[in-house]
Amino acid sequence: MNPVTPNTTSASTGNPAEAKQILLKDIGARWGKFSEQELGALKNKDDLITQVVAKYSIEKAQAQRDVDAVMKGRQI
Repeated sequence: MNPVTPNTTSASTGNPAEAKQILLKDIGARWGKFSEQELGALKNKDDLITQVVAKYSIEKAQAQRDVDAVMKGRQI
């Protein structure tokens, strides 16, 4: 019997397009104010931090910590 691994683990070694879709889904789950179009337009982690600050009116340092927690070393 093979152990089942979560999608985020398998995505890090699999298809980059699939990994990006999983990451965008994770971002959308954490920050529900983003539309699918806005998620698709994200270019990098700094862009996401800027958008989180703007949409949620939080300090950049807090947005950085929150984004780092969701990204877990992954790239957009």
